[in-house]
Amino acid sequence: MRRSTGLAMAGVAALAWGEWLNWRWSRILVGRNEGGSEAVVVLGYRNPQATANVINRWRVRAGIRSIAADGARGTCVIFSGGAPGRGVAEAQLMADYAKSVLGFDGRVLLEDQSATRWENITNVIPLLEDVDRIKIASQPAHALKARAYLRRQRPDLAARLVRADDYRPGEWVVVKPLLALYGLWTLRGLRADERRVAR
Repeated sequence: MRRSTGLAMAGVAALAWGEWLNWRWSRILVGRNEGGSEAVVVLGYRNPQATANVINRWRVRAGIRSIAADGARGTCVIFSGGAPGRGVAEAQLMADYAKSVLGFDGRVLLEDQSATRWENITNVIPLLEDVDRIKIASQPAHALKARAYLRRQRPDLAARLVRADDYRPGEWVVVKPLLALYGLWTLRGLRADERRVAR
């Protein structure tokens, strides 16, 4: 009895820890810019098959729901990700899913040359020059690293970053502890000033 209670408590603690870390990461390196034009950057994930995989489908949904309720004067959604090998670019697969499955009919731009997170950011920068608010949609740790890369490459554009709707309580709750562990590993190269939640 004690052992099962202990395991249950450990399981609840792991779920709460994963939930908290993902919540926290979604709030780092973002501001509160209001109004104006907006771009939502959706980052792709390894996708060797001919249709968007489960992770890219979730990222597309997070990107679409990140569009400001008021439409922010014609929000542009930028899908970013190159082609693994000779396949179709992740950006194209995500755009196809957004249009054909989710029925998204808003403005879309594709960045289809990136092979790494750093390249994702480098290659979308020209598409972000004229917008007032920038959202990066992905899993929270992945999006945080991308925001840090934007801050390193273009601090002026990073000042326009605002939260995307890529964290929701209870979503992916069972795998959030694993996402948190992976996030801790992937974020180990961030500097201290890139890990703090803005006050």
